Amino acid sequence: MTGTAKVPRLGLRPNLAQFGLLVAVNALVGGVLGQERSVLPLLAERTFGLTGYTFLLTYVLAFGVTKAATNYVAGTLSDRLGRKPVLLAGWLVAIPVPLLLIWAPSWGWVVAANVLLGVNQGLTWSTTVIMKIDLAGPARRGLAMGLNEAAGYAAVALTAVATGYLAARYGLRPAPFLLGAAYVALGLGLTAVFVRETHEHARLEAGGHTARADGRHDHLHAGLSSREVFVHTSLREPALSAASQAGMVNNLNDGLAMGLFPVLFVGAGLSIADMGVLVALYPAVWGAGQLVTGPLSDRWGRKHLITAGMLTQAAALAVIAVGGSFATWAVAAVVLGAGTAMVYPTLLAVVGDVAHPAWRARAVGVYRLWRDGGFAVGALVSGAVADLWGLRAAVWVVAALTAASGLVVAARLYETHPARRSS
Repeated sequence: MTGTAKVPRLGLRPNLAQFGLLVAVNALVGGVLGQERSVLPLLAERTFGLTGYTFLLTYVLAFGVTKAATNYVAGTLSDRLGRKPVLLAGWLVAIPVPLLLIWAPSWGWVVAANVLLGVNQGLTWSTTVIMKIDLAGPARRGLAMGLNEAAGYAAVALTAVATGYLAARYGLRPAPFLLGAAYVALGLGLTAVFVRETHEHARLEAGGHTARADGRHDHLHAGLSSREVFVHTSLREPALSAASQAGMVNNLNDGLAMGLFPVLFVGAGLSIADMGVLVALYPAVWGAGQLVTGPLSDRWGRKHLITAGMLTQAAALAVIAVGGSFATWAVAAVVLGAGTAMVYPTLLAVVGDVAHPAWRARAVGVYRLWRDGGFAVGALVSGAVADLWGLRAAVWVVAALTAASGLVVAARLYETHPARRSS
């Protein structure tokens, strides 16, 4: 009762304990995702005998479509029911995932597990983003998103390394997925007992919300319907729509990395252990780099960091397409992670900058719908191209799409940071 009676305050310092807890919770969310990153492509080939790349990527497609749709639902439900119930529901959905992966007698069971994983990630990751934006207030959104995404993707990377080691030492099943089961149990317990509702923080910010000095968004008032929020975020509002397409292309890259990088690396003669290191390097740099790029976007602004990040990713993918050794691919993975770190938290900060607090959770849901739809698009595009012309051709196509996305950001996105708007 005492906690609910407190008057909410905005900012990282007055909410440090709860913010830190949510960082830890999102690390567990990332760990649940990371449990299959090194192992599942090999499981598809060696246990279930899948050879076509498009068929192999059905699990990425199932995950991406489900997560994208759940992101949208999570934003709407967070406004209607509150943040904590949605977060708790996400953890409950995750309980069967490692069990299905351990005991799957056919590839259909693996796809079903990834449908549930998509629901879990959509509900939990979206909600931790919304809750951190609620707590942080307008001044330090870049830092808040950097910490959130760094925790999640560092956990993805560390878990990818750990499961690669476990798979090499103990086999592809069950050892790697027991780690995922432990993450689910811990995340569910922390959320149920210690996480507190943050919706009141959003209401507090909405009460003191002021219009931009440059006149933008005067028409984007607090009373937008969910349909209007969808249209503004997807198409009409330049910053939100530019961020949505960049987010989609960014995760198109990640869909390629999840599904085809392990096969490319092992097919070139690398060991499973070396492949696990390469697969982990990209999200490791991505995760750690956001500790720098998130607060950097608060200092430098959003637009140029996003543009440079998309072009950096495109260059790294080109190197992966032509590379053939562990050292070359390691350098490219580091550069790819750095480019992604420049983009990922900054795009979320753009949504937080532009969206009114009254409908910000729904805008985050729409943005994440498009962003994580990139997993599905990446699976379809890269799988089809790989089947027709080979793995390296698929990487080249994704590199070209990424460069084009960076040019769209340069042309359409204006500066959204509160302290940088006048420039």
